[in-house]
Amino acid sequence: MLVLVGIVALAFNLRPAAVSVGPLLDEISDGLHMNGVETSLLTALPVVCFASVGALAPRLATLVGLHRLAFLSLLGVVVGLAARAHVDAPWSFLVLSFVSLSGMAAANVLLPSLVKLHFPDHVGTVTALYSTALAIGLTGASVFTVPIAEHGGSSSWRTGLFAWALLAAVAAVPWLGLLRGERRTHASGAGIPGSAVARTRLGWALAIFFGLQSLQAYSIFGWFAELYRDNGFSAHTAGLLLGVITGITIPLSWLIPRTAARLRHQGGVLTVLMACYLVGYTGLIVAPHSGAWAWAVIVGTGSCTFPLVLTLIGLRTRTPAGTAALSGFAQSVGYLIAVVGPFGVGLIHDATGSWRPPLIVLIVICVPQYVAGMAACRPRYLEDELEEQQAASHD
Repeated sequence: MLVLVGIVALAFNLRPAAVSVGPLLDEISDGLHMNGVETSLLTALPVVCFASVGALAPRLATLVGLHRLAFLSLLGVVVGLAARAHVDAPWSFLVLSFVSLSGMAAANVLLPSLVKLHFPDHVGTVTALYSTALAIGLTGASVFTVPIAEHGGSSSWRTGLFAWALLAAVAAVPWLGLLRGERRTHASGAGIPGSAVARTRLGWALAIFFGLQSLQAYSIFGWFAELYRDNGFSAHTAGLLLGVITGITIPLSWLIPRTAARLRHQGGVLTVLMACYLVGYTGLIVAPHSGAWAWAVIVGTGSCTFPLVLTLIGLRTRTPAGTAALSGFAQSVGYLIAVVGPFGVGLIHDATGSWRPPLIVLIVICVPQYVAGMAACRPRYLEDELEEQQAASHD
């Protein structure tokens, strides 16, 4: 039970560090006198951290232990979030954001292997549970950051960001108890190097699918509040609309992993989700103001490719070691792909002065995302592909 509480508390705190910035992006940028490049870098920083730090997470888990690394990751989130709310220089804010997001990135890679280690016969159910907690944290940060900031006095945006450090500190408490029951190498994936996963079709299918869905998600988290404000909505309403996008993922994050775990091939689920992206983005191009609430629900449904890919990581492996290795490879490579999303959306918008071109680009990206996702939905296992490669090399 303590492990389950720890996993849920950890998941709840894996998105506020990233998504709390979007609703206050104008205020943060003005308050710190950021230029366009610095602002775009801030929106891209979550995927930069996931790509760089996420690749190191399996190795770090080998060195310090899986439970200890989870605790240290939360500690990084707390320190980074608390400190960045009190600095005045843009680059200090970016560095401290990197610290908090690095903790988030490491923990994000650990979650699938923690589930595979402690609940190997209930991957779908536990993944659904922590995906739901993650979605609640994501929605809470999207909806409540602005109201919290509005009660924060003269430097309101600082209060809105600092509040999430307090919740992360509470989440670290159960991991103090779990440090006594540390489990090391066999849970870390050290026996399966990333170079081995890189030689498998499954590894690349999941990495590309993960990367493109993250590109979509962090473009939404980083810029859609700004998109709504540019289309005539107030900062408060823009935060609520972003909250609708993330809020719809709460029930779906519970439903989709459990449904996917019962299916041999998850292609039907993927097809429905990807169609929602196409409809939602097209709606934002055609009727960005009058249809905003409907498009938010539909785009939010499409973004549930995230709990689907988390479930696939657990379903496509036989062991905790395989899960950790596949999770580390898919997320590190995937976020290298995703890093161009929020940064690119910002640059395209700055160059064109319109949100239509970035939305068209996101629609086009849906095509390779769907192809890679369908490949990842095929029923097979990482360990089997590795054994086939080993047998072929001996022949």
